[in-house]
Amino acid sequence: MIDIPAPCRLRLDGAALVANWQTLNRMSGRAACGAAVKADGYGLGATGVATRLATAGCRDFFVATWAEAQALAPLGLSVSVLHGVRAEDMPAALAGFARPVLNTPAQIARWREAGGGMCDVMVDTGMNRLGISADDIAAGLIDGLAIDTLMSHLACADEDSPMNEMQRTRFAALTGRTAARRMSLANSAGIGLGEGYAFDLTRPGLALYGGVPRDDMAGAIRQVVFPEAQVLQRRMVRAGESVGYNATWVATEDTEVAIVNLGYADGYFRAFSNQGVVYFDDAILPVIGRVSMDLIALDVGAAPNLAEEEWLVIDYHLPSQSRLTGMSQYELLTSLGTRFGRPVP
Repeated sequence: MIDIPAPCRLRLDGAALVANWQTLNRMSGRAACGAAVKADGYGLGATGVATRLATAGCRDFFVATWAEAQALAPLGLSVSVLHGVRAEDMPAALAGFARPVLNTPAQIARWREAGGGMCDVMVDTGMNRLGISADDIAAGLIDGLAIDTLMSHLACADEDSPMNEMQRTRFAALTGRTAARRMSLANSAGIGLGEGYAFDLTRPGLALYGGVPRDDMAGAIRQVVFPEAQVLQRRMVRAGESVGYNATWVATEDTEVAIVNLGYADGYFRAFSNQGVVYFDDAILPVIGRVSMDLIALDVGAAPNLAEEEWLVIDYHLPSQSRLTGMSQYELLTSLGTRFGRPVP
């Protein structure tokens, strides 16, 4: 196989990643601070992310599926699989490289019948997504299980919603009613709600990777991912000519334009059309015309020295780009495509 360098790449700030975890760890107070590394570390590379955070002191990691857990198995970490255990998952679950987070009576029965050992359990406190009910717990559904962590998940922690306190109160009412060693409720935004939401273990995700889940956390979180892409061609577009599909941008004067190796197949969505910004040294270069599958066009009049094969930095500050495009910060992160070169963060 020939090693072919990618024409677009992710520059990952590993120090910022660690600093974000340390900040969230401090904000978690006496609770331990874990890390959600599902969706391949929110698109940044789960193995590299987990290695960095484990070195920094993180001891609890969360993924969605058993395939994700198996990919982390060589690292020897404490990993919980949030989606529980299907019948098809049992060989992996019994191999011992991760714990299931049991979500349904059927999963609990399956785990008991197989003689499964330590597990986690999810209880629904109002989100109506995954989890057993408080009534199930009162009825003895999880009695006798070896439970490391009893979890729930906040539905509206990124807002000042009365539902936050309702869920916290419901979860707190389960204290001492199970054999669980620990209790865990707060995600990234939940950490921002205060120590009353931290319980014994927090489970940040978005904020680790530079996302800002609540406005009051903005000053504490550092940007982690910086997409970069190469110029393929520089050309002159004359006044009155258009650029890109459907001619959504028309030159009002002769304009120097660069065509760049990036598009919506890489997760740089059409929502950035005529809105996105790219940097070359100190020059700010606007995206012009419609973002296509593999290419974008830039007005590069402010960068007279920009040449073919130069690398450009894409503005990917998650909160501001979320406001610009109307897409969630989670979508922007996890949609970064496989054509990006991904160094270890």
